Amino acid sequence: MSDIEIIKKLEKVGLDVLDQFKTEKQPNINIPIRSLSNVYFDAKQGLIKLGDKVQERAYFNIAQTKKFMQTILIAGQIRDLMKQHKPALDTRQLFYILRGTIPGTNEDVFNEQGESDGIIEDVEVSIDALREQLKLVAVPKGIMAGPILIEDTHTGDILDYTKMGTAGGAIPPIVEEDAFKIKSCSAKYILVVEKYAVWNLLNQERYWKKNNCLLITGKGQPARAERRLVSRLAKELKLPVYVFCDMDVYGYYIYSVYKQGSINLAFFSEKAATPSAKYIGFCVDDFKKFDLPKSVLMKMDKGDLKRIEEVKNYDWFKSKEWQGELDKLKNFGHKIESDSLVTKSIEFTANEYLPTKIDNKMFLN
Repeated sequence: MSDIEIIKKLEKVGLDVLDQFKTEKQPNINIPIRSLSNVYFDAKQGLIKLGDKVQERAYFNIAQTKKFMQTILIAGQIRDLMKQHKPALDTRQLFYILRGTIPGTNEDVFNEQGESDGIIEDVEVSIDALREQLKLVAVPKGIMAGPILIEDTHTGDILDYTKMGTAGGAIPPIVEEDAFKIKSCSAKYILVVEKYAVWNLLNQERYWKKNNCLLITGKGQPARAERRLVSRLAKELKLPVYVFCDMDVYGYYIYSVYKQGSINLAFFSEKAATPSAKYIGFCVDDFKKFDLPKSVLMKMDKGDLKRIEEVKNYDWFKSKEWQGELDKLKNFGHKIESDSLVTKSIEFTANEYLPTKIDNKMFLN
């Protein structure tokens, strides 16, 4: 969608509200519901998708008046920024632009950034345009290393991710083709690592060089840019994707976010999910298989057990192998962090665990 088309959609939001005022109708905006109640799993495509339920955000409804005002302000501000061809803003910067006090009151337009971030997502899904197209970015967390050359089209710089040192190369907030162009890549697969500490150790050992792969981390729950980049690399370069997380229900869920998408950003799944991704660990059976010491075990609490039951009920975890893995985890009663594999040896993860899992196709889908 072009900038002009997006601007017209944003202006239509305001014009529709004005027409409602003129005709003395209740001013309202229909916002697609972005909760689990309006999310479904498309098993054929392997994606979490947004349904067609909407909620009415009405001006004269006291409980919704403020959100109604916030929605119009954000849509208007984005429209102005796009018309002025301004540089992309961080979502926190937009929060500060609009944070002022409501005239005639002592109340701020936004009390915290979480409010404005949620409204931005409402605007995205309402006009069917991604945040990145609206010239808004969130702070990225991701880092990458490996045999890939990227052109930063804004500066013309060529980024060689084999020459980023021990720190690796940052994944920028916008990784679309018009900003982050893939020039060449010789990697055989992509290894996505949940934990930065594990990624850092693998990078220092030059795992990506020895195994000819791209090594990526989103430092825990990935931001949009990391998910979108993994999806792009997998689809455009036709590379296998392996995800390495902690052996706990939260690590399993992080894997699913890379693979199928997330509930809150279901409208983003087709652009940012990687249905071909495979989970290589850590798994319950790996504890005995790789003869780990009992010192790596961390007892699960009630919150962990409750979350296991929640995840088991998600349609995208309904396969026989994932139901079995979650049952094993619950019965095992402990979790294991991927960081703890160094108890075997500093080199164990890079030289034994990962090669064994990948070479022997020890995956969960």
